[in-house]
Amino acid sequence: MSTDSRGLLGPVEVRELAERLDVTPTKKLGQNFVIDPNTVRKIVRLAGVQAGDHVIEVGPGLGSLTLGITEAGADVTAVEIDHRLAAELPRTAETMQPGIFAGPEPRLRVVRSDALDITEAVLADLPARPEVLVANLPYNVSVPILMHLLELIPELRAGLVMVQAEVGYRIAASPGSKEYGAPSAKAAWYGGWRIAGTVSRRIFWPVPGVDSVLVAYERRAEPRGTEEERRLVFELVNAAFAQRRKMLRQALQPVLGPLDRVVEVMTAAGVDPTLRAEQLRIDDYLAIGRATG
Repeated sequence: MSTDSRGLLGPVEVRELAERLDVTPTKKLGQNFVIDPNTVRKIVRLAGVQAGDHVIEVGPGLGSLTLGITEAGADVTAVEIDHRLAAELPRTAETMQPGIFAGPEPRLRVVRSDALDITEAVLADLPARPEVLVANLPYNVSVPILMHLLELIPELRAGLVMVQAEVGYRIAASPGSKEYGAPSAKAAWYGGWRIAGTVSRRIFWPVPGVDSVLVAYERRAEPRGTEEERRLVFELVNAAFAQRRKMLRQALQPVLGPLDRVVEVMTAAGVDPTLRAEQLRIDDYLAIGRATG
């Protein structure tokens, strides 16, 4: 493999690695490898990654984004489902950035796993809890992965994920917008989300058939509610958006019970029972949840 003098992977390095490993990007795993070092540095910069940060990355692939994060001086826990890519990543990192494993603690750790299978036990084996999420998330499971990690790692203070544009706009959507849905409301439970930028299809190999955006996250200063409240709120959100064309007094009956009970709870919460799912902020759903007690 030829060496990029800047310590990052370019188109030549990515293709050489893929050929040597006999890796063909698959739609099943949502694989599209980033081949543009300038975009990698842009992502790391927009994520606010600093030296000493502990970053969790999902789907590092051949290591393009991983190397950008370590170049910034952060430590990375990379979660990779493909056993060939997981085995090769440390070798790639050492080749592109010699000395990355020279310190008392390795600056890169690779966890061979499906991100949805990451548990507290896996995190307990790390020398420090991740505090920043940076990832080029697989298109087909980006929302489930994001929700799983936000729930599992409350210490995540910030993040930047690259996702399919349609998904990104949905995550960052505000109440009342056409994109606002269950993922928007649930994401808002944890903190603020915004579209931080767009990326060209041409920075990927293979070139995807959809556009991508960068979505930035900043954790709330204080938790919005307890874990028990979160579970109830998410149950309410699921019920509301499962029947989003109906008024909430009808849609929430599977969770809250008969119509008169729903109206009673929503009135106590100060929420109009004739509203629909997309008109409520996450705090409105929390108010409904608290009114059930």
